[in-house]
Amino acid sequence: MNKDIFRAYDIRGVAETDLTEKVVVDIGKALGSIIIDQEDNEIIVGRDSRLSSPKLFSYLTQGITSTGVNVIDIGIVPTPVLYFATHKLNSSNGVVITGSHNPKNYNGFKIVINKKTLSEEGINKILNLVLEKEFPKGEGKIYQEEILNYYTDQITNDIELKSNLNIAIDCGNGAASIIAKQIYEKLGCNVTSLFDELDGNFPNHHPDPSKEENMRDLTNAVLDKNLDLGIAFDGDADRLGIVTKKGSIIDADIQMLAFSKEILNRNQGSKIVFDVKCSKLLSEGIEKLGGIPLINPTGHSLIKRRLLEEEALLGGEMSGHIFFNDRWPGFDDAIYAGARMLEIVSEAENKDLLDNLPKSCSTPEINIPVGDKEKFGIVKEFKKRMDFKEAKIIDIDGVRVEFKSGWGLLRPSNTSPVLVLRFEANSEDELKVIKEKFRKILYSINPNLGEF
Repeated sequence: MNKDIFRAYDIRGVAETDLTEKVVVDIGKALGSIIIDQEDNEIIVGRDSRLSSPKLFSYLTQGITSTGVNVIDIGIVPTPVLYFATHKLNSSNGVVITGSHNPKNYNGFKIVINKKTLSEEGINKILNLVLEKEFPKGEGKIYQEEILNYYTDQITNDIELKSNLNIAIDCGNGAASIIAKQIYEKLGCNVTSLFDELDGNFPNHHPDPSKEENMRDLTNAVLDKNLDLGIAFDGDADRLGIVTKKGSIIDADIQMLAFSKEILNRNQGSKIVFDVKCSKLLSEGIEKLGGIPLINPTGHSLIKRRLLEEEALLGGEMSGHIFFNDRWPGFDDAIYAGARMLEIVSEAENKDLLDNLPKSCSTPEINIPVGDKEKFGIVKEFKKRMDFKEAKIIDIDGVRVEFKSGWGLLRPSNTSPVLVLRFEANSEDELKVIKEKFRKILYSINPNLGEF
């Protein structure tokens, strides 16, 4: 068994290679054991549209039911619908089979126990149970329940648009295809829908809205049809991409400024959580708006946990996970977050509102391929070799070095075999200077790292 599939906030690997029948059955047995330990006997299981998901569903539920735990099958759903189901149905436990934004041959499991998404400690517990192989025995059952109608009603009852909007959405042939268009039309929008047929081959583009090349079709649709907004989803619809009326892509941390303003107008002094990859414009903007910014390690389950611990009303990640904890139960949901953005745009007298959000000189997330084990060693060695006496160091997740003129970040990805870098500065020249500082140290550690 490849233990590297047990990651910081989910289980993820290559289907049929890492996620073999034996491994997945044992993961199911481990989940059943955890549920029985907390004196429960049910878990909700959903899945995305990947080609391997039906087979993994069969393996996983075989393992779960063999422990005596019952499975509530909610079918093909976006990941946030699984989260929603743990608040709406009889069970507060759930697992969704999804490879998220990874290549089509990958798949995995995002897991909720007692309404809390598992992170490293909980994932390690599953690993240890799989290794020990001491599972209870029983005969659980599988039965189906409908959840999509409840989810649709919850959003449409919560969101009120002040004006009808003409929008485009890009489902990327992922799980949003089954529900997003219907929800936005029910809210009163005229919807141009791209790539809304479920297809685990993702034939049109990779379902990752954090990459500019995956947003071209949506941008073209918005500009060609003179639409008010474009909304994109990743493969399991828990990450949001936004295109403005003028065709600009708004990064998630800058989206957060618009969401922060709306929330802090009603809730002065509220806390807002964001990850180490986010722009300094966000933290400064939150303070100016009367909120309390809280920086956090990257990871959807880690942001969710901090959000609930701090009773923050909003959370977000540079990757596009947005968490509302005011009128929504605090989980990342791109379909709901998209609806909140529609609400903001519909209320604005100036429909160019999003184009007027502040901008800085910054890079997108930069990924440098390295081995899964090597990436941690490189970051550790970088910390030893760096000597930035004039800078503020934030080392809660890799290392973020904040200079007067901007900042640079280096961290190991928790979902892929890559190093993650991002840079931001007051000018292009200052951005180059900060990048060069990082480049010099990284190439002294490994001169064969890719260009950035």
